[in-house]
This record gives sequence, C-alpha cells and structure tokens, in this order.
Amino acid sequence: MASYAGRGVHGHVVQHLGARIVGGSLAEGEILDVRAIGRELDVSLTAMREALKVLAGKGLIDARQKRGTFVRARSAWNLLDPDVIRWRTEGGDGEQLMRDLAEVRSIVEPAAAHRAALRRTEDDLAALEAALAAMARAGDDWSAAAEADASFHRALLAATGNEMIGRLDLLLEPGLRERDRLVHTHLTAADPVPSHRAVADAVRAGDAARAEAAMVRLLAEAAHDVDRVTPRLPAPAPADRELRTAGG
Repeated sequence: MASYAGRGVHGHVVQHLGARIVGGSLAEGEILDVRAIGRELDVSLTAMREALKVLAGKGLIDARQKRGTFVRARSAWNLLDPDVIRWRTEGGDGEQLMRDLAEVRSIVEPAAAHRAALRRTEDDLAALEAALAAMARAGDDWSAAAEADASFHRALLAATGNEMIGRLDLLLEPGLRERDRLVHTHLTAADPVPSHRAVADAVRAGDAARAEAAMVRLLAEAAHDVDRVTPRLPAPAPADRELRTAGG
C-alpha cells in the first residue's frame, strides 16, 4: 500500500482532496464538481481523472451515472491505507488512531510472541536479529528506525508459523509506521533496542511466557510514548467549505 504523496501533478490532487475528505471538509455524500476543482487547482482533466481513480481505490469516493462523483461513507474507506492514516493524523484524528492501534497490538502481539517462542525456526531468529541490528544502526534516522521496527514485528508474526497471523503485518504495519513517524518527529524517543531484544531473547530461548511478558512491557513503553506525543498532535481542523458540491 504505497503513499501517493509527492507523485507529480495527480499526486498533488490526491493529497489535496484526500486530506479534505478524511479531514471532514468534504462530507459524506457530497458531489464533487470535478471540472471546477481542476480549474481551481490548475490541473488538466486527465490529471483529475487519474487522481480520482486513486482516491476511489482508497474507498474515499465513487461515481454513479446521473449522480456524479461523490464522497463515500467512512465505513467504505480503507482505514489501513498509509495515506488515509496520515490524513487522519493531519486532520486531528491522530489520538484516536493511535489508541485504536495500541488496542489492536495489545490483542495480537503478546499472543504472537508466545507462539513464536514455541514455533520459531533458525530463519525466523535470523530475521529478528537482522531487524535488531538495523534498529541499532538507525539512530536518529526516523525513517530507518520505522523500517527496522516494522521488520522486527513482521518477523515476529511470521515466527508464529501461522500464515494467517503472519499476514497481520498488513493490518498493523501502516499504523505502526505512522506511530513511529509521530514519536520520532515530536519526541526524543528512548532506545528501542533493549525492549525488542528482550522479546527476541525470550523467543530464542523458547520461553513462551517470558516472550509474552516482554511484549506486554514493550507495548506499555509504546503506549507511554503515545501519551507523551498526543498533546502535540494536530487538533481537529475547522470545517472548510471550499470545493463543495456541484451546486456551489
């Protein structure tokens, strides 16, 4: 699930409209005057159409004959899409997003660590060690740190030996990357290696109870970081009524 930020002219339109829809200034059911928006943004109709295809793929808009292009209900949005996650944060919904992510992780990851300790292979252990090494090298480079963090948690899920659990990285990773970006942007974060090392060591030792407990402690540290960063997140934006319905 790639981000479209910065991808040329149609990427600019995706960013502009996507942020407005997720932020609430273009509301559910509103009709988009595509030509008027194109004129305002000074982009071609071709670029507008390409952008609208991307937004439709994210579940934000749809088009119907006689109705036109309209904003879909929030229930249809792909809330796991990296751009949608980022737009939620920028639009003032970051605190709820981080709370939801923490809750999902608390349900999934301690149990995954428990099972990984019982089922891990040498390849799984090597993947965890590689992620830890990358984490140590990342230092203050938040992008590298986020990549290493994602690699560690992906490797842990894979180490359960359960293919369905292994694919939960698709659920967790976009939010985890946004969490890492926020923490590293707003805080001087603690060294993440020791807490992750404790999980990896317990998994290597085959100690399921210790691995689960170590993951619970890791998640508690992550929750503390979120509590510290929450006051610095954007507040909900006031409704901006530009680019409204086709009727003005």
